Amino acid sequence: MRRRWILPGLLLAAAASAAQAQATNDTGIPTETQQRLESGSGDTIPWDVFGLFGLVGLLGLRRGHPEDSYHPTPVE
Repeated sequence: MRRRWILPGLLLAAAASAAQAQATNDTGIPTETQQRLESGSGDTIPWDVFGLFGLVGLLGLRRGHPEDSYHPTPVE
């Protein structure tokens, strides 16, 4: 049951941190990111896609089924 809650928990934490990262600056001084977004000189490369490929690559680290090994059969 706990394993079902891991992915939604991670997604919720990521959404919360993204919302916190986009919070406005209370000092009135724009951050470097805010300046870069206002100037329009942002990258056109979707870096999030590369992160998703990395997460998909983690699927290869899953533990296999115990019967996945090679079992030679006698020649009949």
